[in-house]
Amino acid sequence: MNVGVVGNPTYRDLKTILAHLAQVAPRLGFTIFTEQRIGGLWPEPPPPSLTQSAQLDCLITLGGDGTLLRGARTLNGAATPILGVNLGRVGFLTTAGSQTLDWALDAIVRGAFVTESRLALEPCIVDQRGECRPEPVVLNDAVVHKGGVARVIRLRVAVDGEEVGQYSADGIIVATPTGSTAYSLSAGGPIVVPGVDAIVVTGICPHTLAVRPLVVPSHAQVAVEPIPPWTEDVLVSFDGQVGTTMQPGDRLLVKRADRPVRLVRLGPDGFFARMRKKLQWGDLSDRERD
Repeated sequence: MNVGVVGNPTYRDLKTILAHLAQVAPRLGFTIFTEQRIGGLWPEPPPPSLTQSAQLDCLITLGGDGTLLRGARTLNGAATPILGVNLGRVGFLTTAGSQTLDWALDAIVRGAFVTESRLALEPCIVDQRGECRPEPVVLNDAVVHKGGVARVIRLRVAVDGEEVGQYSADGIIVATPTGSTAYSLSAGGPIVVPGVDAIVVTGICPHTLAVRPLVVPSHAQVAVEPIPPWTEDVLVSFDGQVGTTMQPGDRLLVKRADRPVRLVRLGPDGFFARMRKKLQWGDLSDRERD
């Protein structure tokens, strides 16, 4: 079984966990491939580097939700299931922790797991000539915002070529259901259950009460275009981790990716159980009874 490993080197336990993976890999029948950024943390000799050509049966991410998002971009649309192992605090997208790692690995070997198909987005930047510059497939969101000092920007939003309107805001978030519990939620957007085929468009601090988040069908194409003279120093961020610049006349096009991201799920907890546990949804434990 070919297993890729992506990890966040800022976690203190990572080196110990990598050593454990290297030790148990022969017994589990794993051939491990590692991303280069953590190559130096493995025991000698380190596993071969993870490349786009590697045919993986599973990808293990060691860190938090951000590490899982980076792992999904590494796969770039491949149908490889992702086992998220949480080494941090929240880990809303992950399914195991450092204490349950061996149990999770055994489940992977036995095939005793299910996968959740998560809608992903395929963004591209279209220039004035109509040429499209593809960007990485994202699991959470694509965000158009100003660079440098935080300040308002004016943007035109369209869905399937029909103009929604002009937004005067700090930016626009185009999110998946998975991303609806991330930046979009902080900006006042709704939580969308992962099984719902939809895309969320959320303004960041809109400068009018007449603007509210939109939920559009997943087959829709969303376009976001800065309006002159608010076209300088405009950035697009993908999953809050990588980004690019937009030149005057550019517009962001976002559509559903051809293939979903597959997340491994272990144990009985469903989406709402994780929401209660990880986000403290509806937690009234600090209130005294009347």
